[in-house]
Amino acid sequence: MGREIDLLKNYPKTKRDLKKRGEEKSEEDRRIARKFGKDFFDGDRKHGYGGFRYLPKFWQPVIPTFQQHFGLTADSSVLDVGCAKGFMMYDMVKLIPGIRVNGIDISEYAIENAISQMKPLVQVANAKELPYDDNSFDVVISINTVHNLVKEECAQALKEIERVSRGASFITVDAYNNEKEKEAMFSWNLTGKTIMHANEWKHFFDEVEYTGDYYWFIP
Repeated sequence: MGREIDLLKNYPKTKRDLKKRGEEKSEEDRRIARKFGKDFFDGDRKHGYGGFRYLPKFWQPVIPTFQQHFGLTADSSVLDVGCAKGFMMYDMVKLIPGIRVNGIDISEYAIENAISQMKPLVQVANAKELPYDDNSFDVVISINTVHNLVKEECAQALKEIERVSRGASFITVDAYNNEKEKEAMFSWNLTGKTIMHANEWKHFFDEVEYTGDYYWFIP
């Protein structure tokens, strides 16, 4: 197992009214969100993002952290598992010219509406069955994605990340460390199907032989 490290420390934080969000969300909202269609990305806020648009303030501060941590250069290759519209990939290419990037997402809507420069580099696929050969990428990154699968499929996704990477990866997953965080997480969550205590995640990583780095999404 790799390191617990916050590689998203420079990602802008937003103030969330978790109590209000929890009161407003219904199982129907979650059902709609888990389709990962237009409603989730660009529909009503109660179903997801409420408008998923490119803003450089989100990923541009993060890419240098990835670059330093993984030693990324123009000769590196990176796969984004759960790339959505390709915004992180776009900023990575801008800030590290020459780097090879690819992305997959389960959402046909997101791939169809990907940022134009990334469209040739993204495709619809499921994290539990990545359409790449073994050892295809220097680094695999997956932000807030694998936890959207049930636990058995989550294990498959982690094994797939191991298979296609050449030894380096980083994921973030929904987690909590105490009852207060657990309550907040389940109020906030729309799409996660595998949500565990941080220590449970670590045990799970050992169990499925995930050797990459990791961190938690805790609202």
